[in-house]
Amino acid sequence: MGIRLGICGTGAFANSFIPLFKAHPEVDHVVLCDLDAEKLAEKSARFGVPDTYPSLDALCISNVDAIAIITQHHLHGPQAVQALRSGKHVYSAVPSAVTLEEISELVKAVEETGLTYMIGETSYYYPCTIYCRDRFQKGNFGHIVYGEAEYYHDYSHGLYAVAQWRHGEKWKRYFGSPPLHYPTHSTSMIVSVTGARATHVSGMGFVDRHEDNLYASEDNVWKNPFSNQTMLCRMSDGSMARFNEFRRIGHPGTVGMSLYGTDAGYEEQVQGQVWITKDRKTCVDLTADLSCEGVLAAPADDPMGAVTGDDGTHQGGSPVHPVHLLPREFIGLGNGHKGAHQFLVHDFVTACVTGETPPNDVWQAARYLVPGLVAHQSAMNGGVLMEVPDFGDGTGQS
Repeated sequence: MGIRLGICGTGAFANSFIPLFKAHPEVDHVVLCDLDAEKLAEKSARFGVPDTYPSLDALCISNVDAIAIITQHHLHGPQAVQALRSGKHVYSAVPSAVTLEEISELVKAVEETGLTYMIGETSYYYPCTIYCRDRFQKGNFGHIVYGEAEYYHDYSHGLYAVAQWRHGEKWKRYFGSPPLHYPTHSTSMIVSVTGARATHVSGMGFVDRHEDNLYASEDNVWKNPFSNQTMLCRMSDGSMARFNEFRRIGHPGTVGMSLYGTDAGYEEQVQGQVWITKDRKTCVDLTADLSCEGVLAAPADDPMGAVTGDDGTHQGGSPVHPVHLLPREFIGLGNGHKGAHQFLVHDFVTACVTGETPPNDVWQAARYLVPGLVAHQSAMNGGVLMEVPDFGDGTGQS
């Protein structure tokens, strides 16, 4: 028997996930929830989901087993705690929280309820991350020496509109949150490969100079002057890491990583991605292997094609994605973030049904987020080295 699932938040991002949750064979029923009645009615009609709820409060007292939270960033932590305390498993879009107090309450809620929590971190499923995780587990890197990852997203690439959608007439007051409050696309790439966590961080920032002067506004709630931030980390395995979160940058945008060990490394370059070794004999071009152009899941004459009306392709996947693990019902459905969406949905639903711990559980979510929160404090204090609190790994060990 499958689960009943409620999707809280029916904005643009939810459009990618409603069809996947509906199609999953272990999901018996999907309902939608949003405070905006007009939006809720439109999404209900568009996706053929007749059952709706006007608030998270109402959804929490319903008979759903799990809630997917796809709401505004600053709401995720408290909403996840509310859902868990009401007896529901929780999938949450990133970030998991925006303060140390919120992530602490979230970890406590998971530990005390014993329910499933999974953060929807897309970078965990990026082809480069999967490739490096496999290489690391095989010991091909040797001892990790240094890693770097970055998320470059200039505000002119849609982020003004996002701020206006989220906050309406008061959007300027909420514009320009600290970039390091949203570090998980970067940090997850390194942390999920090596298993090491940041123990100490030093943060630095670029004081915004844009002519809109929004960061310098006196009534801005964040009191954050930095549009670009960098953190340098001391990792628990003895390695070092650098993470960049830039929101004012002359770049088309990217989420990427490079990782180096004592024996070999993975490197992202302007013209591609390579695996290299120190003996100078190996330099493998991985660009084609890590390209997300869709993966043929079955022969063209597979009868499943007649059901889904497609050519039997897992959309948006790459050759390194283990698409054989996905339900056949996902064949031909939309995907996104370099093949991540279908795996996010499948791994969460599977964890709810089996009771097994999912990838990107609450303890991993904390290790992705907390270094950035502390590094922002460091940047506001001139880059002082600060210790990163740790919430463990869910096994009683740290």
